[in-house]
Amino acid sequence: MTSRRKFIGTCGAVIGGLSAAEVCVQREIIAADTATRPRLGLVTWMWGAEQTLDELIAICRDTDILGVELRTEHKHGVDLPMDAATRAQVKAKFSDSPVELVGLGTNFAFHSPKPEEVQRNITRAKEYVILSRDVGGSGVKVKPDALPPDVPREKTIEQIARSLDELGAFAADHGQQIRLEVHGGCAKWPAVAEIMAIAKNPAVTVCWNSNGDDLQGDGLEANLESVFKRFGNTAHIRPLDSPIYPTEKLLALLASRSWKGWTMIEDPKPPVDLREALRTQKRLFDAVFT
Repeated sequence: MTSRRKFIGTCGAVIGGLSAAEVCVQREIIAADTATRPRLGLVTWMWGAEQTLDELIAICRDTDILGVELRTEHKHGVDLPMDAATRAQVKAKFSDSPVELVGLGTNFAFHSPKPEEVQRNITRAKEYVILSRDVGGSGVKVKPDALPPDVPREKTIEQIARSLDELGAFAADHGQQIRLEVHGGCAKWPAVAEIMAIAKNPAVTVCWNSNGDDLQGDGLEANLESVFKRFGNTAHIRPLDSPIYPTEKLLALLASRSWKGWTMIEDPKPPVDLREALRTQKRLFDAVFT
C-alpha cells in the first residue's frame, strides 16, 4: 500500500484542474483520515486463550490493541452460565478501560442434516446473543463449517441461510450482529456468498477469516468483493509477519473501501510472550498506513 509519505511526495503537477498544492492538501487529508481505515484487534483463540479477563484487558491496553473478540470456553471466563451481577462486572471492566469488547466468538454451526441439532445450535446461539448484549459486546460469531457430502449442496446452503435469518432477527431485536465466519468446508468460494444471497436479514454479516481458499478461483479481490456489502464489524487476519497470507494487501483493499471495522489477529500458534507479540503486530499494522 502506498505510504502517506510517498503519496504526498507525488504532488508535483496539476491534476484535474487543481493546483499541485490543492492536490497535496487533499491527499494529506485523506492520508490522515484514520477514521476510514480498519482498526487492529485480537481474537482470543490461541493468542490470549490462557489469560484471565483482567490480564487480557491489561495486555491489550498496554499494546494499544483496543478491540477484542472473546472466544468462548477459554480462561477469560466470559461464558455461560453467567449471572446478572457477573455480566455487569464484565461490562464495567471494559467500560473502565480503553479496550472495546467487540463481541463473542462461538462454535455454533447450522449445517447438520439433523434438524434437532440445528435447532439446538440456534437456541444456544440466541443465549450468547443475550450474553454479548449484557457484557457490552456488539455481536456473536458463528460458523457455517461444512457441506455434508451425503446432502445436496443447495439444501445445506439454504438451511444455513434460513438458520442465520432466524438468528439475525433475534439478534437485531437486541442490538447485535450475527457474524458468519468464513470457515471449514464453507471456506471454499463461493459458498459463503451463496449463503449470504439467501440470508437477507441485515443483522447477518460476514466475518472474513483469511483462509488460503481466499486466493483461489477468481482471487482475493474478487472473492472479497462478492461478500463485501455484507461485511460486519469484524474480519479475522493472520499476523502481519506471517508469509502464508497477503494480509497487507487485504488491509489495503479494506481501506480502499473505507471499511473501518476491526481486523482481529488470529493464529493457531500461541506466542511465547503475548504482550511483545502484540506490540510487534501493532507496529507492523501502523506501518501499513504511514
